[in-house]
Amino acid sequence: MTPDAPDAPDSQTDPTPPPTTPVGDDDASALPPPGGDSVAGLLTRLRTLYQQAEEATERFNAAEEALKIQTADTKKVTALLTAARTDLARGRAAAGRLAREQYQGRGAVASLPPSLQMLFAQDPQSALDQGRLLARAARDRAGTVARLEGAERRAGALASTSRKALDRQQSLAAAQRTRRDEVTAKLREVEKLLASLSPEQLTRLTELERVQTAGAQRELLDSGALDGLRTPSRAGSEALRFAVGQIGKPYVWGAEGPESYDCSGLTQQAWAAAGREIPRTSQEQWATLPRVSLSELRPGDLVVYFPGATHVALYLGEGLVVQAPRPGGKVKVSPVAANPLLGAVRPDPGGEALEKYAPPALPEGATEGGDEGYDRS
Repeated sequence: MTPDAPDAPDSQTDPTPPPTTPVGDDDASALPPPGGDSVAGLLTRLRTLYQQAEEATERFNAAEEALKIQTADTKKVTALLTAARTDLARGRAAAGRLAREQYQGRGAVASLPPSLQMLFAQDPQSALDQGRLLARAARDRAGTVARLEGAERRAGALASTSRKALDRQQSLAAAQRTRRDEVTAKLREVEKLLASLSPEQLTRLTELERVQTAGAQRELLDSGALDGLRTPSRAGSEALRFAVGQIGKPYVWGAEGPESYDCSGLTQQAWAAAGREIPRTSQEQWATLPRVSLSELRPGDLVVYFPGATHVALYLGEGLVVQAPRPGGKVKVSPVAANPLLGAVRPDPGGEALEKYAPPALPEGATEGGDEGYDRS
């Protein structure tokens, strides 16, 4: 693992994976799981499955977000189409009245109010007035026809737009179901693998994970990248306070709270509580929010993991993050190096760091539990 994030705001260089701290021959191979793999090999397999599941989860989140936006757009177009059809019906009714009047020989003047019909007296002035009224009626007829034609064009265009919007909504709904099935399939693979382990194997697996994470964390802290006094912005402080308040709630893929979260659901809702809307998925958060290096990292910033930006957490300070880890885990405090670092982003680049800051008090057991979500329960 590299000890620092990219320095350039637009850099997307993938860091090398976190180093694996030697743990001894007896630890790596004492309890080979089914298939003859070592505990280290099993850990690699589990990490791969979890990462694939999280990638699928973020794809599901993206499809769900697109579906929400498209559903709202479809409703808007449908409302406009309904209004256009109402206007069209009114226009056709008005055109029908004009046609009937012409057929009956009454003309436009006969449809005028009685007070205006009094102008039709047998004198020059009344004749002049009658001519003006007839000209106005002709203009009104022309206007009615033009409005009718315009309403027909608008209704036709909106009907086409509505069909396209509905087709896209149905396509996105199908994509969402596909993404959901991808997540479910990956999680079943994880469950099957975990179910094949004995309690002793699971203990060895968890210990190996902790040893490797401790080594990566030690290397990062020894680099000095996170040294120095770091305080959040006011919004960052509020986002962290929200995130800490969710500690202990379960990770559920696709969840945005309030009872459960996935990784990007937690970061999005934390910053929403601070009054700032950020994208739903970890990939969009990484792609659209301003980048910061680890040497500039401050509490409240988002730490992004894996080359595909498929995991994200909130930086708590002092080398720790608040995260919704993975299926089987709960929102907790973890070492910042618990996963391979990609970089960091800041949702409020214009926010000034607070001069004085007291970190939120952590609940009891905030750091307990596996960072990788290996708990069978």
